[in-house]
Amino acid sequence: MALIEVKVPDIGDFDEVAIIEVLVKAGDTVKAEQSLITVESDKASMEIPSSHAGVVKELRVALGDKVSTGSLVLMLETADVGAAASATAVPVAAPVATPIAEPAATMAPASAAAAVVAPGPIEITVPDIGDFDEVAVIELLVKVGDTVTAEQSLITVESDKASMEIPSSHAGVVKSLLVKLGDKVAKGTPIAVLEGVGGAAVAPAAAPAASASAPVSAPAVASAEVAAPVAAVAAAALPAHQPGTPSAALPHASPSIRKFARELGVPLAEVKGSGFKGRITQTDVQNFVRTVMTGSLQTVAQQAKAPAAGSEGAFPGLLPWPKVDFAKFGPIERKDMSRIKKISGANLHRNWVLIPHVTNHDDADITELEAFRVQLNKENEKSGVKVTMLAFMIKAAVAALKKFPEFNSSLDGDQLVLKNYFHIGFAADTPNGLVVPVIKDADKKGIFQISQEMSELAKKARDGKLGPADMTGGCFSISSLGGIGGKYFTPIINAPEVAIMGVCKSTIEPKWDGQAFQPRLTLPLSLSWDHRVIDGASAARFNVYFASLLADFRRIVL
Repeated sequence: MALIEVKVPDIGDFDEVAIIEVLVKAGDTVKAEQSLITVESDKASMEIPSSHAGVVKELRVALGDKVSTGSLVLMLETADVGAAASATAVPVAAPVATPIAEPAATMAPASAAAAVVAPGPIEITVPDIGDFDEVAVIELLVKVGDTVTAEQSLITVESDKASMEIPSSHAGVVKSLLVKLGDKVAKGTPIAVLEGVGGAAVAPAAAPAASASAPVSAPAVASAEVAAPVAAVAAAALPAHQPGTPSAALPHASPSIRKFARELGVPLAEVKGSGFKGRITQTDVQNFVRTVMTGSLQTVAQQAKAPAAGSEGAFPGLLPWPKVDFAKFGPIERKDMSRIKKISGANLHRNWVLIPHVTNHDDADITELEAFRVQLNKENEKSGVKVTMLAFMIKAAVAALKKFPEFNSSLDGDQLVLKNYFHIGFAADTPNGLVVPVIKDADKKGIFQISQEMSELAKKARDGKLGPADMTGGCFSISSLGGIGGKYFTPIINAPEVAIMGVCKSTIEPKWDGQAFQPRLTLPLSLSWDHRVIDGASAARFNVYFASLLADFRRIVL
């Protein structure tokens, strides 16, 4: 048995690159050429392979560490002492010194010529990418008509060990693209034709060829050096990589996208790619963040911290949820829950468990308001806008929130955030479940505008076309069962709001006017509120005030 050091081979001009993935751990048995870590620069990502087979005794690096040529990666225990001895004898830099210098040497004249090139068509080709015979184009980063700068990435290519962005050697306007997604390219393959924007294009390399510091060739050199075996077969060509074939745990995304995701804290493994063959794009990352922020999706880490309702261990001390074979008692069928119900169910469960709900019930006399609503609809029948009682309730909610500002707030740790805007949500029943669209700036809109927006949002909800912007930012919600029936119920607060108004179907009730009972149209009210923010007296006053506004809508203008 022998203990050998496995180090980072020559990775070209990259001084320090970050470790973004550790693929093995102490005790793992690895094969020769098996990838150990993944590193990334601003233009390329690459996997560092093991030079020998053996057992990992100790890792000398961690996620986030910066490494360069010669950095110690791990200690490996091998069975062959002779192999270990030969490991130290195989110089990595020696075989690759010539390939590094040669591309620079060949590029030097081109660079010199580039400095004096006149405006006109410029053909951009793939620079030297080392021993890779053909690599697949997995992403197009520009389109015809785009203005690009020198060193701006044009395409992303991928081998089985590295993905790299191919930059432009000149500045200009893209006149035509000569490759498409899925094409195989190699050194010298034309990528695009640029129209030069000036007499002097930015040269991709300095004049001294021996410096091997050309930015264009840097990713290519790095990928070639890492992919080449450390053993004597370094010169063997590698087969072209098929991006659609899963290779490792690394997400299918370019280096710049992985860096973007890391800066936002996005778990790329959970992002579904919409690009070529499932490639993750920047838009995919942005949409994932937006979905998580609106509560429509939970990451695996979030789900682990918040067990699902009914799961064993969700509430310590409680009996586990009963497991029953329902088929023993009669015929059954199973039906998957809709996506909306899955999402809303998780949110409602969280809100019910975490918010100390209290519900106050009251009645509002809407006799005159209903007569006024019917009259408005008759007068404006040709407009196509139908005014509903809910539109009046939204205006009444705004007035009540202004009078009782703690109802227009949200908890943020130990602080109460009081809002100076008035966005009112209303529950909409759809075939797939309940959603809550939001009327923005309801205080600045009239009854007809609110009615029209409600109609449009309700249609979008039924058609499944509501976007995140249509359902976020609410201050207070109204859940109406008026078209169905019932008397009172306990609506669940829509966090981070602190209250919600529930209303049921109005009925004719006898009311004593001091001399006789009179038939009055009565609307049942059910106000649920967060007892951490609101006390019982404030809730009762809110309910009474809200009912008084519906009984005499003229009070809205006071």
